[in-house]
Amino acid sequence: MASSVRKDAKQEVRRAGRGARRGARRANREARRAAANPWLQFVTRWGYVVRGVLYGVMGLLGLAVATGLAGHGTDQRGALLLLIGNPFAKLVLALIAAGLLPYSLWGVVRALYDPFGRGDDPPGIAARLGYAWSAFAYAALLLVVLQLLFGADPSAMRGDSVQSTVGHALAAPLGVLLTGLAGVIGVAAGFGQFVDAYRGGFASDLEKRDMTRDEEKAALWVGRYGLVARGVIFTLTGWFVLQAAIHNDAAQAHGFGAAFDKIEQAPFGALLVGLVGLGFVALAVHSLIYARWARMVER
Repeated sequence: MASSVRKDAKQEVRRAGRGARRGARRANREARRAAANPWLQFVTRWGYVVRGVLYGVMGLLGLAVATGLAGHGTDQRGALLLLIGNPFAKLVLALIAAGLLPYSLWGVVRALYDPFGRGDDPPGIAARLGYAWSAFAYAALLLVVLQLLFGADPSAMRGDSVQSTVGHALAAPLGVLLTGLAGVIGVAAGFGQFVDAYRGGFASDLEKRDMTRDEEKAALWVGRYGLVARGVIFTLTGWFVLQAAIHNDAAQAHGFGAAFDKIEQAPFGALLVGLVGLGFVALAVHSLIYARWARMVER
């Protein structure tokens, strides 16, 4: 009797497992079908354009710092605030929101369904976690855009967003540990940019069959230069966050703008800031290349 009960229980568990797997496959197919929608892919490409504009503003401001025309660099939120300093602010915000939403969703798609074929080995998992982080970061920026669209004061958005976030984190339970972990991840992400630049694996993310040989080469070298520049800034930003955790002092955490300032203080600082700023302009161009030729999910 007992053995019969155990047998029936095992069969029920197996049936439940098969049902769960079928449900997961069905959900996966539905999600891929939605991601392959031509309209969604169009607005996702617009998201690459928006990303490129933000990187371009950061890069041009970095060049302005290098030439003495500006005092400080900025991050993506600062670039956003610069873009809305005109009578068409609401229209600009709406266009940016129309790009950030699908681009954030695209980060989730890349993390879950791996259309770029990063794989399930440790480097692949790291890349896909990066996509998930990208989805979170751009969703957070979208929240800022929506707040501004609904009447928030832009001046209240100024300041170092990384520093304020770290301040809240340090005050939370296990905040020092989690902040230190975030700093380590930031530094690792910076080094990851250098590795990706060296390997050039990102070139496989493009629809090469639609590109000429010269366009392929340009995309590769522009991308490499941009990734090196982003690696420098990511590494410095991660280091700032790590120092804030070590000293339990949010004032030591800084974002991209302070990273540009730190580079400027180094020997030949103006030249280095100019090179990094130019690298961010290269990232802007690379984003536009992705807007045109990035591979998307196929049905």
